[in-house]
Amino acid sequence: MDREELTAWALSNGWQILAGCPSLTKPSSPKEAIVRMVFKATVVNLEVKKPAGKWEKISGEAYGKVVPDEDGQPQGLGFERIPSFSMLMRDNRDRQVFAGFKG
Repeated sequence: MDREELTAWALSNGWQILAGCPSLTKPSSPKEAIVRMVFKATVVNLEVKKPAGKWEKISGEAYGKVVPDEDGQPQGLGFERIPSFSMLMRDNRDRQVFAGFKG
């Protein structure tokens, strides 16, 4: 997957662009990113924000080694190593969907 494919996947799965990076936010603070994908020239890094406010890289992989699984989720970035990742992604996606119902 390349940068555009990863960005499209992220935006369709509850991520939003914050500070130029596809990011997931805290449920209690939807404007503060706690997980982000950082795109470099040849690699993409997955980073989490520590409580002290510093970003920590938890994984990184060359674009050519990031491949979608049968559900379309990128494999090779370590998403499977974050136990609550799918729940955080679902919360972000649900918040975006239900924000459209407010009028």
